[in-house]
Amino acid sequence: MTLTSFGPANRIPRSAETHPLTWRLRDDGEAVWLDEYQAKNGYAAARKAFAEMDQDAIVQTVKDAGLKGRGGAGFPTGVKWGLMPKDESINIRYLLCNADEMEPNTWKDRMLMEQLPHLLIEGMLISARALKTYRGYIFLRGEYTTAAKHLNRAVEEAKAAGLLGKNILGSGFDFELFVHTGAGRYICGEETALINSLEGRRANPRSKPPFPAAVGVWGKPTCVNNVETLCNVPAIIADGVDWYKSLAREGSEDMGTKLMGFSGKVKNPGLWELPFGVTGRELFEDYAGGMRDGFKLKAWQPGGAGTGFLLPEHLDAQMYAGGIAKVGTRMGTGLAMAVDDSVNMVSLLRNMEQFFARESCGFCTPCRDGLPWSVKLLMAIEQGKGQPGDIETLLGLVGFLGPGKTFCAHAPGAVEPLGSAIKYFRPEFEAGIAPVSAAVPPLARPIVVGA
Repeated sequence: MTLTSFGPANRIPRSAETHPLTWRLRDDGEAVWLDEYQAKNGYAAARKAFAEMDQDAIVQTVKDAGLKGRGGAGFPTGVKWGLMPKDESINIRYLLCNADEMEPNTWKDRMLMEQLPHLLIEGMLISARALKTYRGYIFLRGEYTTAAKHLNRAVEEAKAAGLLGKNILGSGFDFELFVHTGAGRYICGEETALINSLEGRRANPRSKPPFPAAVGVWGKPTCVNNVETLCNVPAIIADGVDWYKSLAREGSEDMGTKLMGFSGKVKNPGLWELPFGVTGRELFEDYAGGMRDGFKLKAWQPGGAGTGFLLPEHLDAQMYAGGIAKVGTRMGTGLAMAVDDSVNMVSLLRNMEQFFARESCGFCTPCRDGLPWSVKLLMAIEQGKGQPGDIETLLGLVGFLGPGKTFCAHAPGAVEPLGSAIKYFRPEFEAGIAPVSAAVPPLARPIVVGA
């Protein structure tokens, strides 16, 4: 699947004024290396940040621009940066790029790293300057072998050009950058599990507080940002706060642009850089081209497997965090999936919950035991062997594994699609409940977790 960000013929093409993330992309899909990147104004923002701005000014500019995390949580980036200690005596700090893109149906960071590796490096360089971090790591999903190859080459190019290493741009500031490939665990997308893995430990989330900004990698202050988040930084520094805010559609509370996509049985699956606030219908019809002939849209997820299902009538929701929240789920990664009318929702959810159960780190009981329990119930329902009360038990698990009930956000994300699927497609679940017979006595009462 390749990136297609031009859209229909009546849409404006990519340009630096409207597509800060993707305007430098080559039409042939090849990587943009240093000479071409600099010819396309690359590292100009870094030079500006080093020559004209102090660290506090960079942080304030990012904060004023309203940049939020693009990994799914949507936490304000400038606020996160502001949590790093200002004590000048703390001279060891780390910047981590979360590139462990393991969310099913999400590939946006892969495109940026494979085709625009220097954009990420420039974003990390400016961020390191703002945070006074002397060393950075790109924690990369191990399966992204092409991204690893391209990032390592780009790091070497940047070093040779004096853009990484000692005394960068004659400023006296030092910053080393390393590419670290992970072992392939979904839980490493959680920032403290990522830190544990980077240190060579088991990838379990850590108790917070203390937060990474205070105690992170090897006990030192650490900031963790997503790939797409860091790639937004150069354009904000180069072109300013007002311009960046103007990119979003009216009504959106999120600023700038977002890499959004659609997969499934649509005519034009792909990935596009679009302003926050476009509607799901524009994304689905104008860019993805609607469903393929012979298929109808049954449901869709707005941002990865850990977001709730929506119905076709929800397509008019605006694609930003608050807009999607109004219809009952989360924006997530912004890469949507279309579910066609040939798909049985019980089978789809069984497949999803198997993935989430397998990827649980097993650290807390609700997630470790609750997700496999949901899989067993869904398998029975899928086979027509479900018992009365099974659906109520599944709904009980949705509540018991919800936000605030587990050690990290893995289980809440895992059960969100399950709860929404039962809400909108309960008859499909009820169809898998076996008739009560003398051989299988009915349960005296539904098993409801927490009852």
